[in-house]
Amino acid sequence: MPGDRFAIARELLDQGATVLIIGRKQEGLDSAAASLGPRCVARLCHTADEKRATEVIEDLITSHGRVDYLVNNAAANPQWGPTIGVDAGMAAKLAEVDLWAPLLWTKLTHQVWMGANGGSVVNIASVGGLSPSPNTGYYNSVKVGLAFLTKQLSAELAPRVRVNAVAPGFIDTDMARHMPPEQRAALLRQIPMGRLGLPADIAAATSFLLSDHAGWITGHLLAVDGGMLNARAFDPAVGPV
Repeated sequence: MPGDRFAIARELLDQGATVLIIGRKQEGLDSAAASLGPRCVARLCHTADEKRATEVIEDLITSHGRVDYLVNNAAANPQWGPTIGVDAGMAAKLAEVDLWAPLLWTKLTHQVWMGANGGSVVNIASVGGLSPSPNTGYYNSVKVGLAFLTKQLSAELAPRVRVNAVAPGFIDTDMARHMPPEQRAALLRQIPMGRLGLPADIAAATSFLLSDHAGWITGHLLAVDGGMLNARAFDPAVGPV
């Protein structure tokens, strides 16, 4: 379903999991929980707030007894324009939400359950961190950091905990649907699969990496981009949109 912000949660619910989602706005959380059903637990929390995150994880253990999977999917992208124009506020926000928060939640879940019992973590990175592109250079740089953090944690937390990452390409979101037709057409010409990705594509890849089907995979960054990066490497004349 295009634009489904909760595709990963839906996929995991379909697989039989109980899913905890967090957010900063109660109204949005209540609406999401209602649409996702009774096995969705919603808690108000800024993803980078260590005190509140600790409370949420401890409450989850008290109420459900375990935490087997973690998806670090929160992101902030206040940057649009030349990288040289990024200010301290933008840089701090991006690093806090896109890099520190995944480490924080991995640390907390490791402390309360996964370290002793095992588990699987998937970080949502970006193909932007694999190839330069205009206007989001610092965001991409932070996603490079997340990719490295994935590899670092996979080595440190093995063998009990697997840590992988999914790097989405251009996904059919509300923002993509407002793209000017000529820009969208140019973008589609760069994607061998001939379409933008769907949230369901990212959800399926995430579910796989979390699952026992990927039980011998850790430290891996899976690009889900319709072949775009590969096509750029094949034809150097094709550059970023």
